[in-house]
This record gives sequence, C-alpha cells and structure tokens, in this order.
Amino acid sequence: MRIEIPEKKKLVYEMSIPIRWGDMDAMGHLNNGTYFRYLETARIDWIRSLGVEPTPGGEGMVIVNAFCNFYRQIEYPGNVRIKMYVSDPGRTTFESWATMVREDAPDVLCAAGGATTIWVDFPKQKALALPDWLREIVSD
Repeated sequence: MRIEIPEKKKLVYEMSIPIRWGDMDAMGHLNNGTYFRYLETARIDWIRSLGVEPTPGGEGMVIVNAFCNFYRQIEYPGNVRIKMYVSDPGRTTFESWATMVREDAPDVLCAAGGATTIWVDFPKQKALALPDWLREIVSD
C-alpha cells in the first residue's frame, strides 16, 4: 500500500539528521526501521521547538498510525534533510507528513512518510481537543 502526501499541507519544521554507521543494515543502506526513527525525531524536535516537552504526566502527541514510502536508498555517510508538514486538523487529531532527502542531493526524494497524530492526556489515556495554540499552528 502506498499513501501519497497531499499537495495541500503546511511546512512547520525542517531539520538535518546525520546518518550513523549503525543505522545501516546488512545490505549497506539505511535500515527500514530507522526511517521511522527519523520521522519520530522530526515530530518530537518540532513539538519541543514549540515549547512542549513530552512528559508522561501531562498532555502531548501520540501517533495512531504511521507509514513510510521508500523511493531511493540512503547510505552512510551523509546527512538527511527532513521537512515536516501538517494538514487536516480535526477535533483531537491532525495529519503530520515528512519528506527525506540527502543533503548532498536535495532534489532527489528518498522517502516520504506521515502519521495521524492525536493530542492526549497521558495519565488518563484519553484524547483531548487540540489546544487552541496548536490548532492555529496546524491549520492553514
């Protein structure tokens, strides 16, 4: 199954991640699971850049599904540039998307992924309405 990133989305964050030797698999390219770690790193760094520290005693984001489409292999050494986007805010959720390119080949899409992100009260394990400040950010 291949999920496409929508044309209508809002760029909210961009970062670089160095490719580590240990991120490779036996075939000499980035392990598939590592792509998901990179996507997670971008989401967490983005929310932290907004002043929200993920803590189990408060509120925050969790994902309810995730996907990644692999287009080109990524190999060590180098850096991956991740651009994170958001779209489609609902009452408690929004969609998060990301693209991955090598910094030394910025016009070649290597992977694209995303997740449905939900705002929750961690201790109660219940969905909450998106806070107004976050709704403003994830809306276009």
